[in-house]
Order: sequence, then C-alpha cells, then structure tokens
Amino acid sequence: MESSTTQPVVWVPVPGGTCLFGDRQRPVKVPDLVWTATLITLAQVGHGDAPLPQTGLVHAQAARLAADLGGRLPRSVEWEWAASGPERRLYPWGDEEPGAGRANLRGGPGGLTAVGTYPDGATPTGLFDMGGTCWEWTSSPTIGGGFVIRGGSYNSLPLYARCTFLNAAPAELGSPGIGMRVVRTA
Repeated sequence: MESSTTQPVVWVPVPGGTCLFGDRQRPVKVPDLVWTATLITLAQVGHGDAPLPQTGLVHAQAARLAADLGGRLPRSVEWEWAASGPERRLYPWGDEEPGAGRANLRGGPGGLTAVGTYPDGATPTGLFDMGGTCWEWTSSPTIGGGFVIRGGSYNSLPLYARCTFLNAAPAELGSPGIGMRVVRTA
C-alpha cells in the first residue's frame, strides 16, 4: 500500500535496550526498531492531502493498515521505550510539563491538529506527537478483548501524555481520538 500513498511515510530508527517498563520499572528487552516519524496521516494512506492523523479505525483495521505499510503496531513496552528513552523521560520531550509547542492536549485547539504541529514535543530520536493529538493503538491486548492505547489525545489531561501512562480501548472502538503509528524490525 505504501506505493499508493500521496505522501511518503518517513521512518526513524530507534535503538533498542532495556525498558524499565511502567511504574513498577519491570526490565523488558526492546529490539532495535524503525518507527514512523509521525502518526499515520490521511495523506499517507491516499485519503486526500491532509496531514491529519488517520483516526476512526478499529484495532483490526489499524493492524491491517500497519501490515500494508510494511510493519506492525508497536507493543506497549516498545511504545514506552520509544517515548521515554533510556533516561526514562517523564514526557516524550523531557521532564518539562506540557505547554505551547509541546503537545495538543485538553485546553489546546480542541480537536486534531496536523502531525508535526508541536515540534518542541518530539522525542530526541525524532518521533513527533507521541504526547497528545490522539491516542495510539498498540498490539498489546488487555483483559476483556481490548488493546492498550498510549499517548493521550487532544481531549486528555497532561497526566495522560506521560510516557508510563497507559489506557485501554475496546478492539471494536473506531474513535476520532485514536490513531496509529507503525514499527518494523531495523
């Protein structure tokens, strides 16, 4: 599907390591991965030229789209590692609280914004919008048939943008507040 996209998907390498996962800091090995620099956009999947995140997909649709783009949805631990890095940043950009230029959270524009609108919120490896804009599907299942979502959305409190914060959504929920990014083996 990547060849039919109107805008190219940009891939960013993120070196692996040992993630001290979650608030309990359980050590989990994470492999070297290549990530989409941004959430997947409408323009990247041939739905016009808007750089807005592709949202509204149920989990199975997001997983299928990730495969069509040459990868898969990240595991929750992989997402946390990419967002927090080996130094365990509080937020994807560092330990400073969210503010103008860092994240689209509650109190901001009140809806989706174009990917990359908040350059000060990028991770040191160059991943944009990991805090705010829209939640991101992961491949990590939850009890009850749902999946972990990470990152918070335009309607989230700043707490939800923290790297260790995780939430869950039913697999069949196609929400305007949930998007996706793709990973593949380096």
